[in-house]
Formats: sequence, C-alpha cells, structure tokens
Amino acid sequence: MKNTFFSSAKQLVGITVLSLTTLTCSAQGKLPVTQLSAGIYVIKAEVAASEAQRQQGLMLRTQMGANEGMVFDFGAPASVCMWMKNTLIPLSVAFIDSDGKIVNIEDMQPETTDSHCANKTVRYALEMNQGWFKQKNIKSGSKIEGLPLR
Repeated sequence: MKNTFFSSAKQLVGITVLSLTTLTCSAQGKLPVTQLSAGIYVIKAEVAASEAQRQQGLMLRTQMGANEGMVFDFGAPASVCMWMKNTLIPLSVAFIDSDGKIVNIEDMQPETTDSHCANKTVRYALEMNQGWFKQKNIKSGSKIEGLPLR
C-alpha cells in the first residue's frame, strides 16, 4: 500500500507541475513557434491557429523582438479584418493568400478598434513590429515561405 500511495502522490506532483507549466506558458501568451522567411529575412513567428488564439493575438504584449511576429492561420481562405483593441505595440499586418503571396500590408496603431482588412480572401495574416515590412522592402506580391499547412 505504501508504494501505491507514494506512486500516486508522485504522479499527482508530476501532473501539478505539468499543469503549472502549461498555465505559466498560457498566461505569458506563448504559442507554438515556426520559422518563416521573406526573401533573405528569417522570421520567428508564433502561430495562432485556434479561434481563441487568434482572438488573443498579441494583446497586452509590451514588446516583440526585431524579427519576431505572429502568424494567424485561418485554416482556409476567408475575408479577414484585424484590429488592435488591447494591443499595446504598433504593428504592421501582411495579409497572405494560400500560396504564401502577400495581398496587402496595413499599419495599425495601438489600442484602436479601426478595422484593417485584406483586399481579398486570405488564409494567413502576419503581424510584425510596425515598419518591419517597409524596412525590408517587402511589399504586396512578395512571398512568405514556411507557412503552416494543415
């Protein structure tokens, strides 16, 4: 009996630690990360693929690394608009079709509810620090490689 109790207690501790780790990652807003590229530029992008992840987006973040971003995967082409409610950092968003081609890029101001929409149906939206695309001379028609497929 003692061994069974010890084993059960050990499993409970392991589950608690795992749960706390998961909670900590969720509280920090960290999502799975993938590597994308735009020409010679490498992007470390968090992937927001579920409805809840897409709704949370980059809200309440106070900073983002120079080549970091978030890619929103809508799973299929859709009419997409983004806004910045509770988002604290200025962002640029590239709306991207299923082939990885940028349809249009919009600059967005923090803590606004202005809609920024894709010019046609898209599968992805990639948010980067504001001005990132312009600084790298990445425009409509440019290709983003490494986008998640499912």
